[in-house]
Amino acid sequence: MREIVSVEQMRRMDAAEIERGTSAAELMRRAGEAVFQAYPWRDGACIACGGGNNGGDGLVLALCLQKAGIQCRLLLTEEPKTETARGYFLACKEQGIPWKLFNGSEDFSKDSAIADCLLGTGFRGEPRGEAERLIREINQSGLPVVSVDVNSGQNGDSGLGKTAVRSQLTVAVGSLKYGHFLGDAKDLIGSLHCADIGIPLLPERNARLIEQKDCAALFPERLQNSHKGSYGYVALLGGCIEYAGAAKLANLSCAALRSGCGVATLAVPQGIAASVSPYLLESTLFPLLDDGNGHAVYNEAQLEELIQGKKAIGVGMGWGRSADNPQILSYLLERAEIPLLIDADGLNTLSKMDAEKLRHRSAPTILTPHPKELERLSGISVAQICSDPVGVAEDYARRNGVILLLKGACTVVTDGENTYLVNRGCAGMATAGSGDVLSGVLTGLLGYAEPTAKTVACGAYLTGLAGELAEQAGTPISMLASDTVAQLPGAIKLIMKP
Repeated sequence: MREIVSVEQMRRMDAAEIERGTSAAELMRRAGEAVFQAYPWRDGACIACGGGNNGGDGLVLALCLQKAGIQCRLLLTEEPKTETARGYFLACKEQGIPWKLFNGSEDFSKDSAIADCLLGTGFRGEPRGEAERLIREINQSGLPVVSVDVNSGQNGDSGLGKTAVRSQLTVAVGSLKYGHFLGDAKDLIGSLHCADIGIPLLPERNARLIEQKDCAALFPERLQNSHKGSYGYVALLGGCIEYAGAAKLANLSCAALRSGCGVATLAVPQGIAASVSPYLLESTLFPLLDDGNGHAVYNEAQLEELIQGKKAIGVGMGWGRSADNPQILSYLLERAEIPLLIDADGLNTLSKMDAEKLRHRSAPTILTPHPKELERLSGISVAQICSDPVGVAEDYARRNGVILLLKGACTVVTDGENTYLVNRGCAGMATAGSGDVLSGVLTGLLGYAEPTAKTVACGAYLTGLAGELAEQAGTPISMLASDTVAQLPGAIKLIMKP
């Protein structure tokens, strides 16, 4: 796992290092040199600089290129505003490095690459004026772009950037930041390199990036002398007449089995059981009493039977909005002393219930909302959630005593104290049923793995990796959720590689 910090945490780290005796000029020198070493520069490099310290990093880069005998030029939106950057600007002029102020349009035809040093991590909002125009010119140039620390125009915490530089390479300076993964990051950053410039992490609670090796412990070598009960019985409760989706529901239970549980039981209203049954080859079917219209009704005896002997239960996928759903969910919250995963219509049902039911649970509860579902749960707008996904998720999880998985291009998983980012998945997973597959995988893992935030994060990693393999085998346009399920064995095999 790699540590990830917020912009404010990085600011405190910088300040602490300066307080220890490292000058701001020295830190800027290290940053510029790190960018120089991160890319195979050649003659014709254009270094686009703003007036802040991000621009100062670019000025140091120019000095490094000059020293290495690599021709470069400086393109400034304004002259440096900070004392440290002004010192390096003077050095560039003394070395005879060509420079000019951007005047609204630029000819990049003689350049080999562009270093983007316009706006740093302190930038907020949308770029305006010369910065906005230059960002558009850079994106239209067709040249390789190397962004320094964050892509100009992108928020360093949320990753959002309506008008932002698209880079071939982004060199994170000092530490990885939230914005390197969240929001628009995958659409803006080609590849990411983190340059260590000697600024140690502070003893704070940081988010961590889940990597392949972190997930390997979930899949130890299995004993020959074992049986299906060794890996847990799980239940998946969902479906209704409007969302019968027989094959889709079968994918849900298949995903649970593919992720390693011993037995998956799919509980659906008896009115759709007959249509689902032919698709269930290995899972067991548990028909629930319904209202005659394909919606499950509350029946305590059935629910007690369903959860008997189970290691975990997932609820809400394709559930619809039956009048009995709140009673069913209340029973599970109050009586199921096992990990409970709530997704989709289960979350919509929960949003209309008393949150105290969550807080009073002793067994782990896992919620898997997308931003709109979290808006319904928390009362915080989608815009606010997307502007601070880590902070909002941590606060909600902490206050309600849950493990929260916030879906997005990069997934946030937190229990309020331990926070993980999962940067796996692909555009092809933006299709019906992908959320159900994730719920199936997570419920399956909870059949035999510890119900922790890390387990949930690793389950999201596994699902995202399987989705990537599925996209590689086809195209993002034609990809189905079942393609992700089919790639789960391959994804697990990759994770298990030493």
